[in-house]
Amino acid sequence: MTSTNFIEVIKPGQQTLIQDFGRFGLAHFGITQGGPVDDYAYSWANHLLGNTVNMAALEITLGQADFLIHASCEMAIAGGDLCARLDGQLLTNWSTFRAVKGQTLTFSLPKNGLRAYLAIKGGFNVMPHLGSVATVTRDQLGGLAGGNSLSLGDVLNFTPHTIRARPVQTTFRFKPDYNLPLELRFIEGYQVNEFDRDAVDSIYNQQFEVSQLINRMGYRLSGSRIQPPNKEYLSEGIALGAVQVTPSGEPIVLLNDRQTIGGYPKIGCVARIDLPRLAQAKPGQKVSFVRGDLLGLQDVWGQWARFFGY
Repeated sequence: MTSTNFIEVIKPGQQTLIQDFGRFGLAHFGITQGGPVDDYAYSWANHLLGNTVNMAALEITLGQADFLIHASCEMAIAGGDLCARLDGQLLTNWSTFRAVKGQTLTFSLPKNGLRAYLAIKGGFNVMPHLGSVATVTRDQLGGLAGGNSLSLGDVLNFTPHTIRARPVQTTFRFKPDYNLPLELRFIEGYQVNEFDRDAVDSIYNQQFEVSQLINRMGYRLSGSRIQPPNKEYLSEGIALGAVQVTPSGEPIVLLNDRQTIGGYPKIGCVARIDLPRLAQAKPGQKVSFVRGDLLGLQDVWGQWARFFGY
């Protein structure tokens, strides 16, 4: 029996992906984790609806996406401000909202940030691949079919649910300002001693900028250089947030769809809790690094994880 509870893609946008929290325990097979690159916004969108953190939601990059509502539902948006509108009426970001059959939900080009997250109460009903619905295009996993982004005419089913009378919003103190200068807390890694000390110091003394070469695999930073070691390395496993230094001296901060092994030298790692902010940065945005306190950052991450129920 065909479900009547769904939303339909009538304009897929630049890149609209189905994501849950990710696919773990498979890196030794060459399969990366995937999942939302801004998992803070993703988690808030689900949290506002009372969903568990791993519910399937949409990651909408650069907007220009439209959806037709085929049954009444309660949804939430969080993340970059993509000027979401329901039948032309501007919606409040970082908030839940009610939609009814026949309405159209639209997203425009970003006002700030790059990515918005659209969640629905109970999550979208999507068949998991290797234990997750997270879309990783390179691995051809997740999503509705073969790891592809959403296309015109795709249908996203959901389970009927009770809709609250009033919207629920995130308080202002938990909403990031994506227009502020970007400062990333940095933990030096075990290969840091392979770099000259001047090269290590240069990561803190220079300002970088987000290049045009960014995607869900990683962010390449330009404008300044870090002198890499003059040697070759065997490929090895790569952690989320690892900072590789290319032969040209440009650092790359690796994100969710990163390759599972790599051979560029790794000077260290960006704090896990700062990666969502980086994932909302646009080309040309200024980036600086500061020394991070490992134990303090682990404690803050633990508080965040407990709050959302990771």
